[in-house]
Amino acid sequence: MLELLRIRHLALIDDMELEFSGKMNVLTGETGAGKSFILKALNFLTGEKMRADLVRAGEDKAQVEALFVIDGEEYIIRRELVAATGRSRLYINDKLSSQEAIRNLKPKLLVHTSQHGQQQLLQPAFQEKLLNDFLQRPDLLEERNNVLKTLRDIAAQQDDLRERARILEDKRDFLEFQQKEIAKVAPEAGEEEELEAKKQETREQGLVEEAVEHSLGLLYTDNGALAEVISRLENSLDAVCRYLPEYQPDVERILEFRHSLGELETRLRNQPMHRPDEESIEEIEARLYELAQLKRKLNRSLDEIVNMQQEIEENLTFLDTCNLDLKLLDKQENEARETLQTILEQINQLRESKGKELCDAIETELKTLGFSEHVHVEFQFTPTEIYPECFEGKARLIWVPNPGQSPQPLDKIASGGELSRFLLAVVGLMNKNETPTLIFDEVDAGIGGITLNYVADALTMLAERQQMLLITHWPQLAARAEKHFLVRKEVRSSATFTSCDALSENGIREEYERMAGGGQQGEALARELLGTG
Repeated sequence: MLELLRIRHLALIDDMELEFSGKMNVLTGETGAGKSFILKALNFLTGEKMRADLVRAGEDKAQVEALFVIDGEEYIIRRELVAATGRSRLYINDKLSSQEAIRNLKPKLLVHTSQHGQQQLLQPAFQEKLLNDFLQRPDLLEERNNVLKTLRDIAAQQDDLRERARILEDKRDFLEFQQKEIAKVAPEAGEEEELEAKKQETREQGLVEEAVEHSLGLLYTDNGALAEVISRLENSLDAVCRYLPEYQPDVERILEFRHSLGELETRLRNQPMHRPDEESIEEIEARLYELAQLKRKLNRSLDEIVNMQQEIEENLTFLDTCNLDLKLLDKQENEARETLQTILEQINQLRESKGKELCDAIETELKTLGFSEHVHVEFQFTPTEIYPECFEGKARLIWVPNPGQSPQPLDKIASGGELSRFLLAVVGLMNKNETPTLIFDEVDAGIGGITLNYVADALTMLAERQQMLLITHWPQLAARAEKHFLVRKEVRSSATFTSCDALSENGIREEYERMAGGGQQGEALARELLGTG
């Protein structure tokens, strides 16, 4: 139940606070005063979008806040619309919340019925939803949807397998050629780099041996080993030092150098040598050439070829096993189709039985709304293939409002007034399990005369069961309300404002007179409705 609604800085509304009765609440006022906009504010609060330019001029944001009580639990819901960005923020019990949360909560809060709802009523999809809701078997419908999804997934897999097999079958000869060429060479990942490194290492070994031999050769001259020549120089300088002692340091340096040469010669002669294996080099070159030829044939790098080898094997294996996979999917499809057929048989039977029950209930409601005692409503079922060989009876409402007519869909013969009452009957039936606040926005369109009394009686009975907000231009309907609000538009200080106030007894009388057209006729009807005439 909606206990309290506050709207601030939204369009022509500056600050409005409404406290509602738990039964019927009526909103009246001149056309264009802003009655429907109050309902739009409620729709905005429960998830619908609203334009940023509807924030009142000069204000930073608009705010709609309401207090709902559901099964004894309070829900304070607030939504703000920011003028600068057009973005909104939603709070449930003062905690920032999401659009999904309010969408899930909305069916427990409000059911909004308007002239748009009449158009929905004409749509076969909406009529079928009414019947599905009346079945009260969401588990069966969910099972149907799950099996249907499974079948569609299987069909998609079958299509993918067949398409992939078709493409690969066209390439089978080429794939097998590639596989043979790769198998001949049997390349390995990183093999080319390893061979190049090994070839470079072998070449370097030859260069080392050549450099060592050249260095040893330089240690010898035509006069003998370089060390012997230096030894003779050392002896000669010893003789010089007997006469010229200042050359003694040179003799010592020559002695040190001679010892170093000896050590160098020993190290060079002991240097391990690995003579290049000419056969090994030829094998490396031959393997590299073989790999290069394979890369040229397949126009791929060696790593790509190694990866392609695995891919080719997988593709050829797929072609060999594809038929087995398709047979397995065919088996799964047949099993799922049989399951779907069983479920559809249950649903179709249940729809027929429950459909008759729902139509009988609608007929009863329509008779209380002024329709003929002979009014007849039924669901017409058309077998529709929802999956190959699986048929579901698609439901469509047809009716006979008056005796002597043939059954026709609602959109063929229903007038605006008849649709209004039909929608009222359906709303009354479909909300018996839960008690959200019912909102009727000019559901009395196209209704007049004695029919108005039938509609008033139906609305009164419905309001005894659950809270109702009713927008109407008929005083006969407004008189059934427990609380009456008047919506007015006025200009103050060159600014326009929409206000909404609960009326006192005098205010109600004046509003009845206005709604009845004023004058003596209006006064008479007001007195009659108030029981004072």
